[in-house]
Amino acid sequence: MWELTKAFRFEAAHALSGTTFGAASEEIHGHSFRAEVTVRGTPDPKTGMVVDLGLLERAMAEVQKTLDHKFLNKIEALGVPTLENLSRFIWERLQHAGKLTRVSVHRDSCNESCTYFGPQG
Repeated sequence: MWELTKAFRFEAAHALSGTTFGAASEEIHGHSFRAEVTVRGTPDPKTGMVVDLGLLERAMAEVQKTLDHKFLNKIEALGVPTLENLSRFIWERLQHAGKLTRVSVHRDSCNESCTYFGPQG
């Protein structure tokens, strides 16, 4: 069994209310995000790959385009623009691209990340 991880970056702004960060969090502010998408499987005997990286890259580019340089609060399907919801949002848009095992979203400048392992159940 193998796991393969591919990442993309995006810049985006958001505003979060109701946190202990107070007014600073409630104001529109931006972050540099890094998303890592991990798929698991056995390499295809013909290609030697767990997943066709070209197909995964194209799917990831579409998600990146949806998020990059956007005000995340305006993306309805995202909900409240937290790391938790970002990781779920990305999973939902990439689940067709391979056997996902996790999606992690990092805010390296804040030393934070969140990992989504898919729906329970």
